[in-house]
Amino acid sequence: MTKAPLLFDRSALTAHRARATPDAMFLHQAALDEAQDRISLVNRTFKSVAVITPFPDLWSDAFANAVVVPDDDTLTLAANSFDLVIHAMCLHWANDPVGQLIQCRRALREDGLFLGVMLGGQTLYELRSALSEAESQISGGLSPRVAPMGDIRDLGALIQRAGLALPVADGNVLTAEYRDLSHLMHDLRMMGETNVMSTRLRHATKRTVFDAAAAIYATHYANDAGRIPATFDIITLTGWAPSDNQPKPLRPGSAQARLADALGTPETKLSGY
Repeated sequence: MTKAPLLFDRSALTAHRARATPDAMFLHQAALDEAQDRISLVNRTFKSVAVITPFPDLWSDAFANAVVVPDDDTLTLAANSFDLVIHAMCLHWANDPVGQLIQCRRALREDGLFLGVMLGGQTLYELRSALSEAESQISGGLSPRVAPMGDIRDLGALIQRAGLALPVADGNVLTAEYRDLSHLMHDLRMMGETNVMSTRLRHATKRTVFDAAAAIYATHYANDAGRIPATFDIITLTGWAPSDNQPKPLRPGSAQARLADALGTPETKLSGY
């Protein structure tokens, strides 16, 4: 039986990340700030921490005693070893995101916290639209250029599928401004966030496609100053390794008070019942 091709080319991803520069890490800094804010809200001291990241320097400075784990399809995480696992800005490049979450779940001790920060579905929607329209006009077809990313509802469901309890998924939209499309594409290269889909084109794109995309982008999205916005949809996922001391939902029919009493309104029967 022929295996389906992987969505992402991991060797290309590694090569692209190798040319990333520290001054282009603003998305990772935003993710780090988000992670630190979430952890500060938890009334607990985490003594055994693992951070999954392709850029260890930034995260090692913030979590000095953490075990830093390279981002790969198989994570080098020892089972039942951590009370906090952070998946830092790389889950959107996973060929098997549920598998990644399951590996993190197995690495957690009972009542340990998983915290993932990743890019979500609205990321670079302007670029996706401009490139699609330009390529359709110039080449008469479409090719995969911006990686598909999950929306917040689907990503929240993945936490439950991985066996984590008390799942929460929420998002924060960050908008950056650029001089033009070339400036944006340069910044994406310096972040290591350019196209590595396995089905991507393996030959140079016509210059006319990028020229048309730049014009479309500017026409539809440029602000009054002539700069173009780029949206980055930062999704934060949290979930806990199951434990008996965690809150549990009540059984249906076990309520001890009527909703009508709590609301201070009369209770009436529905017509026909």
